[in-house]
Amino acid sequence: MNSHGLSKVAVALGGFLILVGITMIGVFALVFSGVVDISVLRKEYQMLFLWVLLVIGVLDMVSGIMLRHR
Repeated sequence: MNSHGLSKVAVALGGFLILVGITMIGVFALVFSGVVDISVLRKEYQMLFLWVLLVIGVLDMVSGIMLRHR
């Protein structure tokens, strides 16, 4: 894959991750402020939610690094 194609993939991935990240931050803010109560979820789902946040953050950082070097 050439450099131009990889840049397009990085931009698309970065845009998607920014959208998902903003949504997850909004959900976190609602939970933190007490508007939404996630204590009804089982402990496994709470840990899954935290892992999803971590993976999205790491992927967003990787796409940012890819864009920076292109």
